[in-house]
Amino acid sequence: MKQVFSKHYWGDKDISLLVGQILRIGVIFASSILILGGIFYLIVHGQDTVPNYRDFVGEGNSNTTITGIITGAFNRNIPQVIQLGVLLLICTPIVRVIGSLFGFVIEKDRLYIIITLIVLTVIIGSILSGIKG
Repeated sequence: MKQVFSKHYWGDKDISLLVGQILRIGVIFASSILILGGIFYLIVHGQDTVPNYRDFVGEGNSNTTITGIITGAFNRNIPQVIQLGVLLLICTPIVRVIGSLFGFVIEKDRLYIIITLIVLTVIIGSILSGIKG
């Protein structure tokens, strides 16, 4: 009987297919949310007057924090739905790195496990250093 998590069962091709599927599904899902959010934004705000761009007005926490974006998206606020699509698009490569890490763990390839952990650490460190407090 074959073991599901043995190196014999999970080859390089299988991991490449898994990582490709993760990227494909993530991009399609995020793009769908972005397109729907854009369509709804145009339906609601398409006839609005052009805003005054002389004075810069920054965005509030609802568009710049993860909790604000998720809360606003679930409350069907259109700008936060669009921001959720962008957030998912940013998360897609991170999930891809995590998926490849699992693949390398299954293959027991220590060199690639270490390299992938370094990449993941750099990505997470970059994200955490840019989060608003």
